[in-house]
Amino acid sequence: MRSQARGLAQAVAGTVVEKVIALRWPQSWFQAGWPGVLAGLDVSAGETLDPPWPDLIVTCGRRSAIVGLAVKSAADGRPALVHVQDPLAPLRGFDLVVAMAHDRVEGPKVLKVLTAMHDVTPARLAEAAEAWRERMADLPRPLTAVLLGGPTRHSPFGAEEARELLSRLAERRARAGDGLLVVSSRRTPDEALAVFAEAARSDPAVRVWDRSGDNPYLGALALADRLVVTGDSVSMISEALATPHPVDVFVLNLRKRHEGFIQALVDEGLVGLLADGTDAPPHPPLDATAQAAAAVRAMLAARGAR
Repeated sequence: MRSQARGLAQAVAGTVVEKVIALRWPQSWFQAGWPGVLAGLDVSAGETLDPPWPDLIVTCGRRSAIVGLAVKSAADGRPALVHVQDPLAPLRGFDLVVAMAHDRVEGPKVLKVLTAMHDVTPARLAEAAEAWRERMADLPRPLTAVLLGGPTRHSPFGAEEARELLSRLAERRARAGDGLLVVSSRRTPDEALAVFAEAARSDPAVRVWDRSGDNPYLGALALADRLVVTGDSVSMISEALATPHPVDVFVLNLRKRHEGFIQALVDEGLVGLLADGTDAPPHPPLDATAQAAAAVRAMLAARGAR
């Protein structure tokens, strides 16, 4: 969530200050608009929120929406408030809500986008390509980068799911002969990563980042020929689609919300499903962040003209 809010703010404003806040109980369970929210800030877990207030506040997540509304009220309504995702609150206090296409929130202040926002810009990809080109020069080609997420509340991802993913990748490699670069995230369980590490010991065309040294994630996005992403991570799928590379998604035991997001991308011809055994279609880089930033600038211009 932080990358979504940060990516949008950076696309709109030249100067961005990121505040990571936490709310103590009982304020953490307050409804949007209730007084006293700012008294529940846990300073030890984040940052203080003090004047001078900014011109624009970008929030993401239910609790940050509540805090954003409280800050706007404390500032007599002067800052524009943009929320990313469904705020699960009445929309009257927000100037703009940027939500995913499958989110239920609707209204004149709502902009629907197909992918999540992020800070993986063309400039960052170009920089990563330069930084990693020599370091990835010995990897087998064509190269598929496998981007691993992790379990969610309703979707397990452990050794069993990793073995299923590896089996699906083997089917594709039998057709295409590509090498694999496996990159884990912080959410990837050790037991899942161990499945790929074991495969790499017997197959020199499989490389696995063991979480030591620099994280090759951005380099993989920039330099791989194809990307395979686990379906649990809306953010990683969205970041993969910011590249020109074909993107396949591994779908297994996902919650309805993630299934809806992925199906919308399939319907638009933007991603393939690894289980189908067909290659993902080519696509132009997709940047919901630029779309949302344009909408925010237009809102700010209209607000300033009042």
